Amino acid sequence: MIRDTRDWWARGQSLLGLVLMVLLMSILSDRFLTVENGLNILRQISVNLCLSVGMTLIILSGGIDLSVGAVLALAGAVAAGLLKEGLPLPMFGVMLQFTVGGAILAGILVGLAMGWFNGLVITRFRLPPFVATLGTLSIARGLTMLWTGGYPITGLGQTFGFLGTGFWWGVPMPVWICAFWVVVFMMVTRRTRFGRYLYAVGGNERAALLTGLPVDRVKLWVYTLGGGLAGVAGLLVTARLDSAQPNAGLGYELDSIAAVVIGGTSLSGGRGSVTGTVLGCLIIGVLNNGLFLLNVSPFWQQVIKGMVILAAVALDRMNPRND
Repeated sequence: MIRDTRDWWARGQSLLGLVLMVLLMSILSDRFLTVENGLNILRQISVNLCLSVGMTLIILSGGIDLSVGAVLALAGAVAAGLLKEGLPLPMFGVMLQFTVGGAILAGILVGLAMGWFNGLVITRFRLPPFVATLGTLSIARGLTMLWTGGYPITGLGQTFGFLGTGFWWGVPMPVWICAFWVVVFMMVTRRTRFGRYLYAVGGNERAALLTGLPVDRVKLWVYTLGGGLAGVAGLLVTARLDSAQPNAGLGYELDSIAAVVIGGTSLSGGRGSVTGTVLGCLIIGVLNNGLFLLNVSPFWQQVIKGMVILAAVALDRMNPRND
């Protein structure tokens, strides 16, 4: 009951902030409040939303993941490389060709594998999540450069590109894909035993251990799922650009963490929700879009975004906790 009250308080703040921001941007720009611009905002936040849903799970468990941007790049590059060039099998002297479905599956599996590696290092070797995922960031960036040779992989075809640029019922495909994962993990965190374990581990890990909860298994799962969602985000970026860029995803981990924090999830773990993260992503998307329409310098945009993040963290610290 206390947790639900806190989550409602945090979501209420985020929703109020979003409404005020939409009203302000609507007054300042007559191009803001249009259907076309609304769909554009949703398409723009889709990649960050995929990353942020996974980051929400990780932060709820009391962890952090700095590698999601690099995993995004690696997953997108692997999928693009397999689709464009195939996979050589030296022992058999043949080139294994991948369909679009096979390449997509491979990209997601790469994300899951990198996330599983993060979870394994954290749970087995007891490394702090910050250090472990920082190392994985470097590993994933290096593997991406080795796989691509430092050059973009382009010309991936219309079928694959539909994931990033297509429409269904007038709504961009990335929005549908992200909406699906949002609904899935809203249900997982609120309606399953795993979700209850997740909040318990993030709220008080020692107490969770003493009550017999599988703490390490929960952590392994959240990092694996976070990596898988980073893989999905990598596919969306690659499909939208029709190109796998070796340096894709730079700084994306910061936007992801910012969306989670602005959405009311506590960095200390155990409190927050996927719904709040959706609001956080919308706030960042509306802010970026509005500032662009107002021709605000990109440098000032960074300053303003940083101030919004600091304000969100300050509000989080002032929330009633009843500890």
